[in-house]
Amino acid sequence: MPAAPRAGLAFIGSFTTPERMARGRGITICRIDPASGAWTVVGETEGLDNPSFLIADAAGRTLYAVHGDRDYATAFAIERGTGALTPLGRAGTGGLNGVHQVIDPTGRFMIVANFTSGSLAVLPIRADGSLGDLIHRLDLAGPPGPHRIEQTSAHPHHLVFDPAGRFLLAPDKGLDRVFVLRFDAEHGRLALADSGHAVMRPGAGPRHVVFHPTAPFAFVVNELDSTVAACRWDAEAGVLAPAYVVSSLPPDFFGETIASAIVMSPDGRSLYASNRGQDGIVHLRFDERSGSLDVAGWTPSGRVPRFMALSPSGDRLFVANEQSDSIMEFDFDAAGAPIPRGPVLETPSPSTIAFV
Repeated sequence: MPAAPRAGLAFIGSFTTPERMARGRGITICRIDPASGAWTVVGETEGLDNPSFLIADAAGRTLYAVHGDRDYATAFAIERGTGALTPLGRAGTGGLNGVHQVIDPTGRFMIVANFTSGSLAVLPIRADGSLGDLIHRLDLAGPPGPHRIEQTSAHPHHLVFDPAGRFLLAPDKGLDRVFVLRFDAEHGRLALADSGHAVMRPGAGPRHVVFHPTAPFAFVVNELDSTVAACRWDAEAGVLAPAYVVSSLPPDFFGETIASAIVMSPDGRSLYASNRGQDGIVHLRFDERSGSLDVAGWTPSGRVPRFMALSPSGDRLFVANEQSDSIMEFDFDAAGAPIPRGPVLETPSPSTIAFV
């Protein structure tokens, strides 16, 4: 991947509460030097409970957080020059433990995945960027997976619109399904698409999904069995069809581990998934012509790599290591393999990164 200028702001969310055995303080604000790529802390927003996932709106004016183990989402105005955050209030999500959120293609609504409650919540976005009260909640249903602790009920963990913005995908760890939904942007309502869902292997625990940038494929990282499933995507019908699955683990690893994040390179040739316990990143090579997905290797990441994100330019990979309290930077060799460059930031209990 070619090198590109690096500049802008990075917001790092963290776990903060004793229930999470956390050391974080809230949201850390960093400026990224355009020449060196170095991260410098320029501010913190403290006193927040588990701002565990962050996203910014398309204009980079507002930052949104969901809060682990809580029943609300919050909004902050971003001062473009400094990155300073001004609270715009909170709104209830109608469920517990928001783990991910997405803004719909119109920019008028935010949808939240309530992990513990097994529901999806729709919140309107006001003109000033603040969040309005819950206007719709969709409870997910289906037979739970076989894991007696992790799969007792529905547990949606991620929300992604397809590249055309017509369908919303919601991997559900508890039900071993990836739900396919339609979103009515006129009324702010969700409904299952005609296809309903795709079914993963029993006990897989689908967690996150990423679309190929051009080919009709999506890839699901399964948390509980540490696999990556390649799925064909019918963009017209909204049908997700699992095609095959590969392990995210080295063949000689026998320890306790669960998978976490998944990202794809901008050229669509490389896929990366993180393993918490094995504490590494698997590099998978995707051949668009044959549709094959093959393991290329593994790279150590740090303890419990919970979150990964590519830089806005796509030439760097950043990993939030929850238990080694670091944001690790990687660049890539000619074949797309991650090359560790060391920590760009030491920060307690990081769980997410949002770039502006």
